[in-house]
Amino acid sequence: MRDPYYYPDTEILRNRLGIMDEGKLRVAEADYVSLNLAELAREDADRTFDFRELCRMHYRIFRDIFDWAGKPRVVNIEKMEAPLGNISVEYSDVSDIERDAQSVLKDMNLYGWKQASFDETVKNFSGYMVGLWKVHPFREGNTRTVVTFCAMFIEAQGIYIDSELFKDNARYMRDALVAASAIFSDLGDRRKPEYLYRIVGDALERGKAVGEDAVQRIRSAGYPAGEQQVRKVIFWDRKERRIHGADEIRQLLRKKEREEPGLER
Repeated sequence: MRDPYYYPDTEILRNRLGIMDEGKLRVAEADYVSLNLAELAREDADRTFDFRELCRMHYRIFRDIFDWAGKPRVVNIEKMEAPLGNISVEYSDVSDIERDAQSVLKDMNLYGWKQASFDETVKNFSGYMVGLWKVHPFREGNTRTVVTFCAMFIEAQGIYIDSELFKDNARYMRDALVAASAIFSDLGDRRKPEYLYRIVGDALERGKAVGEDAVQRIRSAGYPAGEQQVRKVIFWDRKERRIHGADEIRQLLRKKEREEPGLER
């Protein structure tokens, strides 16, 4: 079956920019995606982490490039992976995409994150991330979408993560996801999740340090460091791309108290 996502007689994805050169398309995609990811990272929004939200996030990231952004793929796919000796991960069948993704998301949302130890968080968060990635819901952009979605999910649980580490080590991250997904119907279980555990553990350690620093600054401002305050300060830092001092935090939280009388104190 001809891949409907390609221009005829090419292996170039149909795109909204009309670019017919693979290298130029890659550059343009990286530029738009980088801007959209930065915009998402600064948003402090309430989200329901379900399949619909995963599709919305793909749309937000790739809407400038692909008309099918936000829509599950309609073809089965294979990608030859160097870490697997040029064989493909067994991605979900096109007819099972939503079911498989929802199964992972249900378990991820039900897991007791607040009771988990750090090591348990690393292993289980990595496991859910790779489970969702292995579905490969979209024709293109799965790694960026799934990693962004999962990072936002874990921060919604009050566990902060340095997702910039994933972006700065994008090739390692993708290869780690591939290695952790290597279970086959004919070759058996060849998974090596330790590479993913390593980078996820480092990102969570850095996120923990960010959270602890925010707590210290909030307390120096004379406020108790509840979950809401910590989240507001961290996202304020991200939005303005700088670390705010105690005096600035005091002014922010006083303003929030006036605007949101129910804010925890």
